[in-house]
Amino acid sequence: MRGAEYSDSPFRILAITQGLWGERIAENITATAPSDWIVETWAAPRLLPPIIDDPEEFLPESFRPYDLILSLGEVGGLIQLIPDVVRMCEAQAVIAPIDRNEAVPTGLARQLEGWLGDMGIPVVLPKPFCSLTETTYNRTPLVREYNDPLIRRFATHYGKPEFRITVEDKKIIEAEVVRDAACGCVADVAEKIVGTDVDAAVEEAGMLHHHFPCLASMNKDTDYRDTLMHVSGNIIQDALKDEIRSHLTVVYLRPGGLSKEE
Repeated sequence: MRGAEYSDSPFRILAITQGLWGERIAENITATAPSDWIVETWAAPRLLPPIIDDPEEFLPESFRPYDLILSLGEVGGLIQLIPDVVRMCEAQAVIAPIDRNEAVPTGLARQLEGWLGDMGIPVVLPKPFCSLTETTYNRTPLVREYNDPLIRRFATHYGKPEFRITVEDKKIIEAEVVRDAACGCVADVAEKIVGTDVDAAVEEAGMLHHHFPCLASMNKDTDYRDTLMHVSGNIIQDALKDEIRSHLTVVYLRPGGLSKEE
């Protein structure tokens, strides 16, 4: 069983939110996490200055201890609070996903890696969040590797979509979620894809992903030369296509120049 090595160990997660995007992720993880996970949220101030001189002005007096911090902010100022939150929580790892570049600008992402690196705290910044696996994050050409047991424990259950599909008579009759996206999109697609003709399933998954709706940015990302919403959609379509490939009689082509997995 995936994650069985952690079955006797509580996993304490603090999800920091600032609005709808983070709230939906936190709510989904709270509702669907394994029974040995303790998931709690802190609603950070929604208005933060671009440069924070005194973090204590925006933080509570104390936090309970946590193992992992999920930074689900919507403005760049939140990133500047994360090192102090880590100290207060005695956290041992951080996930700071990037579904909107304006929430985690490149400069602040590098600063966060430096700040936490100096503290000896592992951090990953998956762009988009649904690119996270147990060993890597991001898509080609940005793929990065990591090795941390706490982040891996989270990524066993949430991150890059993974399905287990049963096909009979060219139709999908069962769709099991092996790994959901943190927002719950994969579970939604799996539920609604049942009954679909297998040759139409990949395109249908893309439509369902957008209608969920995916809240990743529609602004063009300079690294991928595509929007993060489209990158996310490609991730879930590729995951489904890989699972049903032996049943397909159609060939899927993607326009050149857009994000793809090699």
